[in-house]
Amino acid sequence: MQRTYINELKNHIGKEVLLYGWVDVRRDHGKLIFFDLRDSSGIVQMVVLPNHKEAIEKSQPIRDEWVLEVKGKVNARPEKMVNANELNGEIEIEALEINILNEAKTPPFDIRSDGKEINEEVRLKYRYLDLRRGRLQKNIKNRFKVQKLIRNHLSDLGFHEIETPLMSAPTPEGSRSYMVPSRLWHGKFYALPQSPQQYKQLLMVAGFERYFQFAHCMRDEDTRGDRQPEFTQLDLELSFTNPEEVMKLNEELLIKLVKEVYPNKKIQQVPFPRISHKEALEKYGSDKPDIREDKNDPNSLAFLWVTDFPAFEKTGSDNIDGTGEWTFTHNPFSRPQDKYLEDFRAKKNIGNILTTQYDITLNGFEIGGGSIRNHNSNDQKTVLEIMGYNEERIQNNFGHMLEALSSGAPPHGGIAWGFDRLIMILENEPNIREVIAFAKTGEGKDLMMGSPSEVGDMQLKELGISLRDNKKK
Repeated sequence: MQRTYINELKNHIGKEVLLYGWVDVRRDHGKLIFFDLRDSSGIVQMVVLPNHKEAIEKSQPIRDEWVLEVKGKVNARPEKMVNANELNGEIEIEALEINILNEAKTPPFDIRSDGKEINEEVRLKYRYLDLRRGRLQKNIKNRFKVQKLIRNHLSDLGFHEIETPLMSAPTPEGSRSYMVPSRLWHGKFYALPQSPQQYKQLLMVAGFERYFQFAHCMRDEDTRGDRQPEFTQLDLELSFTNPEEVMKLNEELLIKLVKEVYPNKKIQQVPFPRISHKEALEKYGSDKPDIREDKNDPNSLAFLWVTDFPAFEKTGSDNIDGTGEWTFTHNPFSRPQDKYLEDFRAKKNIGNILTTQYDITLNGFEIGGGSIRNHNSNDQKTVLEIMGYNEERIQNNFGHMLEALSSGAPPHGGIAWGFDRLIMILENEPNIREVIAFAKTGEGKDLMMGSPSEVGDMQLKELGISLRDNKKK
């Protein structure tokens, strides 16, 4: 007999079916034993009747979260027992044969609740159990629905999904990079990508013209509710484009995914309003303002484009890079607006130069940012010179990019969405850990796998690494 999924049972009334799943809850009513069986598609009530003696015997030891194979008959519930407000509320399964596939320890917390009342560290330690709860199942499944819609939509527009490396060289992008030591080249390191910024531009140089990927990005920075050491971006880039085209494409995509995956949500204003960076700061005191008319409505979505960002800002005392008077505001590859190119190339009036950057915000969160890039090698070098990089460092860190841009690079630009953050907002969750399958704590720890962890002396020796005695535990 072929397996039937629980969400298909209403189509099998009066028939025998084969089900697999977990016991959600067991209830012993004397001669009758009831239990709810749950699979990835839904949940259904089962009853074991006294005339099925073998099934009764098998059901005696069964407890919550045991894994079962059940052969049963789909029966319509009596009219007075119908529950129209739940899946399969009009049917129940008469269990004919039960096969226990695996037992389960008593869970450390209630899986049937939404989990918000449970200590988060405990939930993350037993994440494989936490993920069984309905709320997180919905979050992860809806995340996939959004990804699928995006993939199909971009594919229809001529984009190609292309993977880029996870081990590369460090580049300045505003945060610290995670470093990976090389066993074959002692003293040298790979960097895990903060974003695929250079690779996606190099794909434009390579002539692909339209690229995207759901990219894993890693940043060694302090975490907060909408950040993780490891996160996902929807990354895309186009050749022969301009800000209007990129913004229009992304706006249409966001509207489509809300309508098709979250039809209960209401977008406050279409087309999305726009505001300059300067006006946003003057009016709201933030470059990612929450412009919802009713902030108490969880289904209200107020998208906003923020444009006309300064290209450079003073470095300040906390500048990670430790060079120069100026640093970038977006990334070192953003192109200044055309009307500022003369000053830019002359390296004057630096603080007044505006870039082609455009950010998309939602309900007070930045969910995406992008720009048109410097496709001219000399212009890209000028950015680095304004940032105080000397010739040696420019060539060591960016020589490959300058060489590529001098090889017939097309005008290009793109955007990257904070994909976890977007799903967090759409699912009305308080932080991105609730929409990431295997999330880390706010301190960047994976309590389930026990990382970060110490490594053995032999492995350190192979890598040519020695640790100080005062290493942090």
